[in-house]
Amino acid sequence: MLIKDRLKTIFDTQKSFVDLKHREVEYVVDDLVFLKVSPWKKALHFGCKGKLSPRFIGQFEVLEHVGLVMYRLRLTPELEHFYNVFYVSMLCRYRSNNSHVVSANEVDLSYE
Repeated sequence: MLIKDRLKTIFDTQKSFVDLKHREVEYVVDDLVFLKVSPWKKALHFGCKGKLSPRFIGQFEVLEHVGLVMYRLRLTPELEHFYNVFYVSMLCRYRSNNSHVVSANEVDLSYE
């Protein structure tokens, strides 16, 4: 019983920390979103390598809501060879500003 109580206390503490940063994000069909590119995984490079590479690319249109937390996007022709379903944490809502857009000429896709 003592172990169960301590485990419950630990889980409740962890849940309280997770709930502080948790945010419900939902997109509807035809919303525009940015796609997060992780430079730390070193799988894709968009222009510069490392810290200077852009964090988000896009703007992409949401085609459909897949499952609970995944969305299907309409990708550009340069990115069509990637799977087009992404987890909600990889997306960021697009707010109209021309400085956000990375043109197709600046995108250099390469694998390591």
